[in-house]
Amino acid sequence: MYAVLSTFSRRARRSAGPAIALAASLLAGAASAQAFDFESVTRLARDGATQPYRAISDKLPADLAKLNYDQVRDIRWRPDRALWRADKLPFEAMFFHLGLYQTEPVLLNEVTPQGARHISYSRADFDYGKNQVKPQNWGDLGFAGFRLHNHLNSPDYKDELVVFQGASYFRALGKGQQYGLSARGLAIDTVGGSGEEFPRFKEFWLVKPEAGAQKVTVYALMDSPRATGAYQFDITPGPQTTTTVRSRVFMRSGAGKPIATLGIAPLTSMFFFGENQPRKQDFRPEVHDSDGLMIATGEGEWLWRPLQNPKQPLVTSFTTKNPKGFGLMQRDREWSSYEDVEARYERRPSAWIRPLHDWGDGRVELVQLSTPDETHDNIVAYWVPAQMPPPGQPLEFAYELSWQGDDQQRPPSAWATQSRRGVGYTKLNEQALAEQTQYVVDFDGPALKALAADATVKAVVTSDANGKVLENIVYRNPATNQWRMTVRVQRLKADQPIELRAFLQHDNNAVSETWTHIILPE
Repeated sequence: MYAVLSTFSRRARRSAGPAIALAASLLAGAASAQAFDFESVTRLARDGATQPYRAISDKLPADLAKLNYDQVRDIRWRPDRALWRADKLPFEAMFFHLGLYQTEPVLLNEVTPQGARHISYSRADFDYGKNQVKPQNWGDLGFAGFRLHNHLNSPDYKDELVVFQGASYFRALGKGQQYGLSARGLAIDTVGGSGEEFPRFKEFWLVKPEAGAQKVTVYALMDSPRATGAYQFDITPGPQTTTTVRSRVFMRSGAGKPIATLGIAPLTSMFFFGENQPRKQDFRPEVHDSDGLMIATGEGEWLWRPLQNPKQPLVTSFTTKNPKGFGLMQRDREWSSYEDVEARYERRPSAWIRPLHDWGDGRVELVQLSTPDETHDNIVAYWVPAQMPPPGQPLEFAYELSWQGDDQQRPPSAWATQSRRGVGYTKLNEQALAEQTQYVVDFDGPALKALAADATVKAVVTSDANGKVLENIVYRNPATNQWRMTVRVQRLKADQPIELRAFLQHDNNAVSETWTHIILPE
């Protein structure tokens, strides 16, 4: 399905939340002498869904509000005051200061066998650098978010492992990786509504790990004008850091317009340009945090859709039942593909969502926006359930989110390793070139490597009604020992897109994933 959005709420990268002294009534509910767990957060979310939404004040103290970007960056957490450092535990927590774009405070709590306790803001925890501010007058200001540290890459130093900051955004790292795409707790009306609504985690509970713990647990309470939610995150660091997510979402009663699009397990990334959409004036061959959407459907098909930077908002959907997984992937992991010594896009993680139970009917939706540079996220992918629950009835989803590097999820047969658009030497005239589009797609994988040297492989290529497939060639690439497919298609209506699907076949058996691509109107 192809659609141009009539309305869309543009989002800057890492949209955030802002600050003020916390109300005493909010603080009262944070502490408990009883055991605190996921059911405790569920009760808070269920009760919140029966009450009108109340926005958190984002008014900062005057001297904090006037600080610019560099001045806010000069406010740093003191590492020696990290939560759990004195106990010499495998994990530590450090907190972010409010200011500038981060103005909505979040409540933070620690959970121990004795119960939950509120973590108060203290000016002694921060180094204010050269800033002339008076934090002693701010009271319990709250925090902008937090980060967890762990011996991810070295036994001598605790690296950043995961960050929760801004609305319901979070992102994590596996060994040797560098921050790229983000995940969210929930997406509401990214498309289809009167404007996107950004739920936010307004309170967190950090469970104190035991000595020698291999994972750390965080609970979160989500709030939004039309929904509330309880979340549990079990984070296990490693070469492929995994975040096991358990969520219960409640629709808020009497909240006005019904939700048009509820996005479960949303992922947010950036695609500026790549091999399928090169940028002539940039010395770098590719610039992106993710290069494609991969889906393992409930029907057993593996799909790969290369990402694009469209001129107009672009929405595509993939309907399935009980998906086996989906994710925004950074397949290309060669430094020479990016040539960026600072950004190191080849180190950006892929994010793979694996459902831990049957999700039922629904669709994976991909939203692609135009971006003028690499500083904005313009890609969103999420699962949309076919049916919404009534107010008071929870919608429950559990899934494993893996932050993957060189060793990442791939189809069991074979997959596209690159998708290049363009032609080489040709005798086509200018008009024919304008009406036709060519892609050269390379495939690799165990199903292809297992074929005999003289095996016959063909490409099954189909187009929608606006495209006519003119040429379809498959051959073994002697330079890489992969298989190369060349597809040339003619556009019938210049102002309409073309949707292509292609996979490799041997002896009437599919031996690759399905490569599916939208050719946008010129």
